[in-house]
Amino acid sequence: MGRLTEVQTNDESSFLPVSAESTEVSRIQEEFAQEQRVPAIIAYSADRTLTDEQLAAIGEHVAVIQDHPEISDGAAIGPMVGTEDDSVAQVVVPLREDADVGDAVEELRELLAEQPIDGVDVYVAGPAGLVADLSAAFGGIDSTLLFVALGAVLIILITVYRSPILPIVVILTAMLALVLAAALVYVAAAEEWVQLNGQSQGILFILVVGACTDYALLLVSRYRETLQENARPLEAIRTAVRGTVEPILASGGTVILGVLCLLASDLASNRGLGPVAAIGIAAALIAALTFLPAVLLLLGRVAFWPFRPVFEGEASEDTEPTETVLRRHRLWGAIATSVSRHPRRYWVATAVALLAAAAFVPQFRAEGTSDFDIFRTEVDSVVGQEVLEDGFGHAVTAQPAVIIADADHMDEVIKAAEGVDGVTEVTPLTEAPEMPGGPPAGEDGAPGGPPAGEDGAQGGPPPGVAGGSEGGADGPPPGVAGGQDTAAEPKVVDGRVLLEASLSEPAESTEAVEITRELRDAVHAVDGANALVGGPSAESLDTLDTATRDLYVVVPLVLAVVLLVLIVLLRSLVAPVLLIITTVVSFGSALGVGALVFNHLLDLPGADPGVPLFAFVFLVALGIDYNIFLVTRVREEAVNFGHREGVLRGLTVTGGVITSAGVVLAATFAALTVVPLLFLLQLAFLVAFGVLLDALIVRSLLVPALSIDVGRAMWWPSRLARGAH
Repeated sequence: MGRLTEVQTNDESSFLPVSAESTEVSRIQEEFAQEQRVPAIIAYSADRTLTDEQLAAIGEHVAVIQDHPEISDGAAIGPMVGTEDDSVAQVVVPLREDADVGDAVEELRELLAEQPIDGVDVYVAGPAGLVADLSAAFGGIDSTLLFVALGAVLIILITVYRSPILPIVVILTAMLALVLAAALVYVAAAEEWVQLNGQSQGILFILVVGACTDYALLLVSRYRETLQENARPLEAIRTAVRGTVEPILASGGTVILGVLCLLASDLASNRGLGPVAAIGIAAALIAALTFLPAVLLLLGRVAFWPFRPVFEGEASEDTEPTETVLRRHRLWGAIATSVSRHPRRYWVATAVALLAAAAFVPQFRAEGTSDFDIFRTEVDSVVGQEVLEDGFGHAVTAQPAVIIADADHMDEVIKAAEGVDGVTEVTPLTEAPEMPGGPPAGEDGAPGGPPAGEDGAQGGPPPGVAGGSEGGADGPPPGVAGGQDTAAEPKVVDGRVLLEASLSEPAESTEAVEITRELRDAVHAVDGANALVGGPSAESLDTLDTATRDLYVVVPLVLAVVLLVLIVLLRSLVAPVLLIITTVVSFGSALGVGALVFNHLLDLPGADPGVPLFAFVFLVALGIDYNIFLVTRVREEAVNFGHREGVLRGLTVTGGVITSAGVVLAATFAALTVVPLLFLLQLAFLVAFGVLLDALIVRSLLVPALSIDVGRAMWWPSRLARGAH
């Protein structure tokens, strides 16, 4: 399973909308630069003015980095730039083009740690630092995530079964499913049939363990029943598999079809998760319906030691009186009896409570967050960014918006862009001649401006710091548009020019996103210019807009697919509609409670635009499982005992196992919180809370009460609606 990291794709392109304008700009940008390098920004911070010795040590850092083959391939390292009080300095390091960003940044950090500077704190920030820290958040998480998830499942199973053997059997089944899923996903990702990233891998592990355990719980529960009715374990396991294969396959099939609806998403990361999750669920089904029954058959009644089920004769729960079933399952018998006596009171009360929670959905903020807010722990790139922004202001590290336009309309586009409030400067990429000591500004990924000395090393006091040239913080920062030679001719590729628009706000801020939206409107209005706007803030804008579009496309698709599965399974039109409505209300309640928790209890900065969609897909696909488990058993009982008594018996018999399954699935998703990323924390809470809500409230109270109140009409147009047994 550890080899899955070899086929992961965690670069920015794996999370961008496929057809978005920013994605097209990113592609065209490659035509303007022969090489694409990811810059790392080294931030140096001291309590007071940097001394000559400290500046010399920084110069030595630059010289060593320039000659390090795993970090640099000789491209010019940007000149050191210092603040007005000379307490903070930065150096821009373009990583070698073919370098693995995570490995290169790790090497850079180790190199800097080996040469500490007294009185100076050193951080590696910038785009490369951010990518490296994001990769590190997932790195080595496989074993931790798996250990936490399996540990939680083991504790719950021991509590449920009161047996040391069955939990081990179920855990082994889940591990087999996970190994099978990992092998299949590895092959698919290696052949580039699917796209895998760290986020998808974490969700895959949790989904397989949780789903496989749920299916195992249902089968084991039925096996316990059949062992009491059959003397021979072989007959017992046959009966148990026959009684559970339909709901398990229907449940797994629903989840598979539900997650495959993510293929309709325009976000590359969402499209990749769909088939990865589907493979995981398929592996869980295979393990639960093949390996588990075989092991249970081999162990027989020993599997339940020390509380072995005793053969009680041929009578079964399918034929014994309802009163006997209620007495055998005392807790759920009491709950079912109470619900059957006051159905309307129960479903109205629970519906009102759920709708009240759902009323807070508008407070759920999913407009995205700053790139530096996605981490829940302190990381080097974020601290370094804060140091640079405190010292220089955001403009020094800000990344400009990128405009691609027809060369014949360049001046009109520049005029339109500069007329947008929040755009401070627009400059074209130029055909600047190569300068001594390095490539021209903007070429080969080098930062704007020549290096301070030969070979990129610091040749004397750097500009902007003690002894350097005047105006360190006032001149254009390295790597931004101001570093261009505006006297040179604009670079034209296929009749198009590339313009860089400096913004008054940080690229990762919501303000920059709104400025970019206005910038697009302005340049799109220039007739014949065919202008496109990209860059970091445009990518955030496209991701937000695409996430909104995906909600309107994927959500109805998931509901339609689940509805069709339920219609086929239950052979009814009314029951599937009622189940879909209750599941949607349950999701709304989870999202509303999530808004309250995230905004007021945890004080989080917002949510990734993809959180509501992922939460919806998993909650609807997984939440409907419990309704399938319940309603298929209710239908089975209703054939023999009538509708009302069928609901009573179905709830009583399935109550314990479905509640246990819900707790297990919630616990496994809660394990995602060990990954120190905001997105997975929010997804873990929403799914875990939503699953518990489904298992404990919706499936236990709302659905049974509503079913009894609706009566036999629930099964229309099947024969059960006419009272035929």
